[in-house]
Amino acid sequence: MNRLLPVLAACLLAALLVSGCGEEGAEAGARVTIYVSAPLHGAEAAAGRRLCAGAREGASRAGDEVEDLKLEVVCLDAAGHGGRWTLAKVGGNARAATEDSTAVAYVGEPDPQARKQSGPILDAAGIAAIGGVSGEDAVAAAIAAIREGDASKPRAAVFEAEG
Repeated sequence: MNRLLPVLAACLLAALLVSGCGEEGAEAGARVTIYVSAPLHGAEAAAGRRLCAGAREGASRAGDEVEDLKLEVVCLDAAGHGGRWTLAKVGGNARAATEDSTAVAYVGEPDPQARKQSGPILDAAGIAAIGGVSGEDAVAAAIAAIREGDASKPRAAVFEAEG
């Protein structure tokens, strides 16, 4: 645990440094990204693939657009070499989302313990962590938040609605 504390502190610091990304506003036609983090290989892969496929299906049903924005779903593998999610992969996936100024939401891992790892990193960056629902429902929630909020600031709209 003592060795993990400096790593977590560094992750949170990095997330704070990029927390302003995506808040300048989105122009019409801009791309917004919903990240999905789930095991995509190994013993838990079936659940992870369902989560990712559901998110892509939700984006497809929306016509891959929300308001005047282009919607993209990026699936990240949370499984390590043993085929199960790992703290390192989950933290890395959350950091990848925080480093992308187009990120508006992060659909968390199927396992609640894994979501506990990604949550603080995402919160510090102002990115909504959506978990405990299907991928399709998560994308629908993000789309609804953008439509109901300020579509020119989609990250903030989703974060405020889900937070």
